Amino acid sequence: MAHYLLSIYQPDGPAPEPDVLDPIMREVAAVDQEMRDAGAWVFAGGLHEASTATVVRARGDEATMTDGPFAEGKEHIGGFTVVAADDLDSALEWGRKLARATTLPIEVRPMQGGSCG
Repeated sequence: MAHYLLSIYQPDGPAPEPDVLDPIMREVAAVDQEMRDAGAWVFAGGLHEASTATVVRARGDEATMTDGPFAEGKEHIGGFTVVAADDLDSALEWGRKLARATTLPIEVRPMQGGSCG
């Protein structure tokens, strides 16, 4: 079984108000539970806002560090889920369910080597 990264792209800026965010989070929890029940859920996590990022670049034997995200943009990765799926179509179905729950774009990408660990 292959593993796929489902990346959640969210807009920069403050989180929505609770009256908007709470129903979304209930939907996300329901999809998360469905993934677990199906044996597809491997790992998931949310990220702090993009301004907390530090980019590390190797320059020969030295490493330079820059505060903030790698690229300026109006969206950033806000969280992710790793799923185990028989094929890309199955992973895309989980991506579709997560996109509906979050109301945000989801990038589905196979992991190299096909699995975690």
